[in-house]
Amino acid sequence: MKLVVVESPAKAKTINKYLGTDYKVLASYGHIRDLPSKDGSVDPDHNFAMQWEFSSAGRKHLNDIIAALKDCDTLILASDPDREGEAIAWHILEELKEKKKLDGKKIQRVVFHEITKSAVKEGIENPREIDQDLVSAYMARRALDYLVGFTLSPVLWRKLPGSKSAGRVQSVALRLICERENEIEKFKPEEYWTVDVNFLTQSHAAILTHLITLDGKKLDKFSLNSAEKANDAKLKIEAQNFNVDDVERKKASRYPAPPFTTSTLQQEAARKLRFSAKKTMQVAQKLYEDGIITYMRTDAVNLSKDAINSCREAIKKYFGDSYLPKTAKEYKNKTKNAQEAHEAIRPSDVMNTPKKMELKLDNDAYKLYELIWKRTVACQMNPAIFDKVVIDVKSQDKKITLRATGQVIQFDGFLKLYQESKDDSDDDDENIILPNVEAGENVSKDDVKTAQHFTTPPPRFTEASLVKKLEELGIGRPSTYANIIAVLQERKYVKVEKLRFIPEDRGRIVTVFLENFFKKYVEYDFTAQLEEFLDDVSSGNMDWQKLLSGFWTKFIKTVDSVKPLQISEVISRIDEALSAHLFPPREDGSDPRSCPQCHKGHLSIKFGKFGAFLGCSEYPDCSYTKPLTDTKEEEQKELDNANKPNISEDKLMGQYNSLNIYIKKGPYGYYVQLGEEATATTEKPKRVALPKFIKPEELTQQQALILVSLPRNLGNGIEVNIGKYGQYLKQGTTSKSLTGDDNIFNITLERAEEILQNVTSQAKILGKHPQTQEDIVLSRGKYGMYLKCGKNNYRIPKGYAASSLTEEEAIKIITAKK
Repeated sequence: MKLVVVESPAKAKTINKYLGTDYKVLASYGHIRDLPSKDGSVDPDHNFAMQWEFSSAGRKHLNDIIAALKDCDTLILASDPDREGEAIAWHILEELKEKKKLDGKKIQRVVFHEITKSAVKEGIENPREIDQDLVSAYMARRALDYLVGFTLSPVLWRKLPGSKSAGRVQSVALRLICERENEIEKFKPEEYWTVDVNFLTQSHAAILTHLITLDGKKLDKFSLNSAEKANDAKLKIEAQNFNVDDVERKKASRYPAPPFTTSTLQQEAARKLRFSAKKTMQVAQKLYEDGIITYMRTDAVNLSKDAINSCREAIKKYFGDSYLPKTAKEYKNKTKNAQEAHEAIRPSDVMNTPKKMELKLDNDAYKLYELIWKRTVACQMNPAIFDKVVIDVKSQDKKITLRATGQVIQFDGFLKLYQESKDDSDDDDENIILPNVEAGENVSKDDVKTAQHFTTPPPRFTEASLVKKLEELGIGRPSTYANIIAVLQERKYVKVEKLRFIPEDRGRIVTVFLENFFKKYVEYDFTAQLEEFLDDVSSGNMDWQKLLSGFWTKFIKTVDSVKPLQISEVISRIDEALSAHLFPPREDGSDPRSCPQCHKGHLSIKFGKFGAFLGCSEYPDCSYTKPLTDTKEEEQKELDNANKPNISEDKLMGQYNSLNIYIKKGPYGYYVQLGEEATATTEKPKRVALPKFIKPEELTQQQALILVSLPRNLGNGIEVNIGKYGQYLKQGTTSKSLTGDDNIFNITLERAEEILQNVTSQAKILGKHPQTQEDIVLSRGKYGMYLKCGKNNYRIPKGYAASSLTEEEAIKIITAKK
């Protein structure tokens, strides 16, 4: 017997379908251990030794692996094929070695770049050992992020009350957003004018042209920078006769974009689907684990020969020979350290068209799969062919030239299927169809128009354009972008309006502090170079401890030099740097720092318990303040803490399955929680709302145990549980609410049978869904009869008799709804 360990139950379920009875498949639920969030987890004085700690459920999952391993002779570690996946496998192996559970066991490391039968078989047949270079790269990144966060954040808290945290990459991303906002605020719009002329040919066809030469001189954007100059140009045009001077026709090709990498998928999903980077990765992870797409963390653009052949087969079948190139298109990786063994993100089976997958996927998964499928197939299609036309019209004295440009698609090629979106592009392809004219042909003026314009500031970053910029600068890695962006929003350093990032004052203050006192560590070049060094570690070209030592020696010196600084000095620097932003010129020309309340004092930045605010120099005689950060959350939290009942918010109530049981207070009341809070790599803990008839301070340990072990089995197939509408009993498809003195704690089997004895089942199984094989159940709810299939409920439309509904009618209703 062989034990296969993967990181998620969904992946385990899919892989289990492809392996025989000689295999057991278990999930580790991500990392079983991590660096604890406390001082000393990384020790620079002892060669950066790390103290690992089990995650909230990590010990339980390790014990499950140990129990399953007893009956197995081989342990196959099959976590994801990247740095984090290698680290998950390494952590499990280290714990098993320490506990001496590997005696006589064969250890194998395998990877699956896609979860298909052939890929799983190939992975199992080609085992290897743990890649120590990847593990070293993981440890270096983990230690770096820990050392920066746990060393720099306390300095922030002491010098800038109300600040949340600083991070190695997050702070650099925040600087990008703040710098863009500074550019926008400093931007001075410039006026310019354009002159357009509509000419008519001898056959009365229209040609819209733009003025490009006046008085024999080529115009630039600001040559006509006033209404006077524009009107002068208009008069000169009206005084002349014109003819066609030159007609240029040429063919142009546009080629498809390469298949998706992690970064380009995040960008396109943001532009086309309005998905956040975090959501894109969550949906892609599920598609991968279900065996529908290849691994979604990759910087490679190459495709396997089988995938290319499948694309060509799909193009021929669905679009015809004219869209199929004579030879296959091969894309080469330009990214340093891109792994050729990895492929771009693509469908596991290209012949599974979006139409075939529509009923198998939820709405978000379908949208992302359709995007991936179209991009993958399009990358192997013929280019689009355009006819580009440029017509120059000149005055008789040859001193004035106007130009018309246009293009016509002669063959749509890959555009028939897919076109890549752009960020804030003003490079609009002019799809104007121009009339057929010849050089020397006379044309008549129909209309001469002048138009005023103003230059616009650079646009704020969207998620797509921020990800693109980070990648261009070599900052961070695509697999980390989703988390970076999420942290900036969670810390309230930035806000999002109309899908664009705007820095909050809290974020700008942190950025100014770091630029003034930790300048090197928020420089783009330094951060990018550090990423290159980390890549060198993963490729085996640099020792991870040597990298950390070089970084730490200089970093801790900078930290130590900042610690003695007086808060007044820090405030002075920040006040000066943010002066233009905080105190913009007033319309009446008065001093922008003058206090609007007492008119005597001057305003300056100050720091209170919850963050920065503007205050008057005449305090305490003048009480004027203006908050710079939203402190409602912090103030409410303090108020809640002050008004807590006699119990602690995190009162320990005992243990269940080696996990701690806590009673906590949330926004909707008290609840019982099994295990610790979730992290990025651990499961969300089980939570059960406290029944209204129990006061939190009166909850017993036995009652807490019952709550976290729900649903409670009473025997004879009868369960007691708490649902959306309260406590209830369930036996098969029959259920009944508990009322009166009966509750989940005192109900017995005999009493439950008595309650259910006279209850008629309100649910009827009509059959199975032909595609998902899930039961289709006819049930009665609060608002009448309805259908249930899997986790979804379906209203029965008018025209159907619910009491006599057939299996065929039910399938029709479900299919129509989907």
